[in-house]
Amino acid sequence: MTRRAFYPGSFDPLTNGHLAVLDQAMRIFDEIVVGIGVHPAKKPLFSFEERAELIRRAVDGINQAAVVSVVPFDGLVVEAAGEAGAVALVRGVRDGTDLDYEMQMAGMNGAMRPEVATLFFPATPETRPITATLVRQIAAMGGDVSRFVPAHVAEAIRGKRDPQ
Repeated sequence: MTRRAFYPGSFDPLTNGHLAVLDQAMRIFDEIVVGIGVHPAKKPLFSFEERAELIRRAVDGINQAAVVSVVPFDGLVVEAAGEAGAVALVRGVRDGTDLDYEMQMAGMNGAMRPEVATLFFPATPETRPITATLVRQIAAMGGDVSRFVPAHVAEAIRGKRDPQ
């Protein structure tokens, strides 16, 4: 039996924190469906297609046997997980604030789809302070984000900031 998980997020941009969570999930599940939230009212730094490609490139560097695919979604995370055939939602937790929020979401998701469990993966010490929002803000102000994202993502961010 294939164990499939759904890892939702904006991934705008993909950070080393996202990858640390994905690496942990890949040790447990046979398949991970990365769900990129796509909301027409939001203006992301990267398009869905760009984010999907950045994730695929990053996954190529992770030495795990799990199969990773990337899909867009625009509704409820738990519904997207069900549509993907996932038995679990993967969520990263950096601190107590994240845990409080994620516990509320897990409770609501569990009430809507009890067959989809929520699993929390702790941030690694080096990735704990990283958020995609902070990475975007640092990049927008001309700062170096290379310590917080994979090298190919840092390059893509520089390309957005300094288009040729």
